[in-house]
Amino acid sequence: MRIALEPKFIIETAERLKRRVAERFPGSGLSRVADSVLEIAREADARSSEIAKPLIPLRVAAWLLGMVLALGIGAAFMKVRVVGSIGNIAELLQGADAAVNLVLLLGAAIVSVTKLEKALRRKKALELVHELKSLAHVVDMHQLTKDPETVSDDAPRTESSPTRTMTPFELGRYLDYSSEMLSVLGKIAAIYAQRIDDPVVLEAIDGAEDLTTGLSRKIWQKIAILSEHVKPGR
Repeated sequence: MRIALEPKFIIETAERLKRRVAERFPGSGLSRVADSVLEIAREADARSSEIAKPLIPLRVAAWLLGMVLALGIGAAFMKVRVVGSIGNIAELLQGADAAVNLVLLLGAAIVSVTKLEKALRRKKALELVHELKSLAHVVDMHQLTKDPETVSDDAPRTESSPTRTMTPFELGRYLDYSSEMLSVLGKIAAIYAQRIDDPVVLEAIDGAEDLTTGLSRKIWQKIAILSEHVKPGR
């Protein structure tokens, strides 16, 4: 029995996360990012499945070229009558040369159509993965200034220090939500991997999963620093 990720559960997780962020930090930039994560989660299964489908026009073109190739080769040799005379042997060689040229020409056309379909599918898939990576970096940007070492009242500040109004508990929630968003993005990448069987795309998906894991690990290092100051919340 094959075990696979169910997109509906990822969507439910993203929806719940969006509500939690909106309730805790209404109108915040992180709340808008959560909206984007949910939107991508809702579209992930359909978009990846659509990319995995064959491109019918290109498939039809390849079949038509194959039929033309077969008919052309048959027609070329149907005209040749091998009866042993020098003239007919020359005609046979001439027909064979024409058939070889036809095979090369149409064969190259068939290969080109096949490669075009693969290239188009790969381009669309890589765009999806790039979208995930970009959003992961956006999540990371939102928590860059959330430094757990500044939660104490005696933390030194400078004129350029960012405004910090969060309590230690709120900061912990903010970091936790950011980590959860990265986890959801990683699971969306896994959905893409289930639908799209292309080595280049799969390598890009692995890179996206490594990115979200690495960024989440950095956030959890911050959460660990806060752990002695706050208690877990919803």
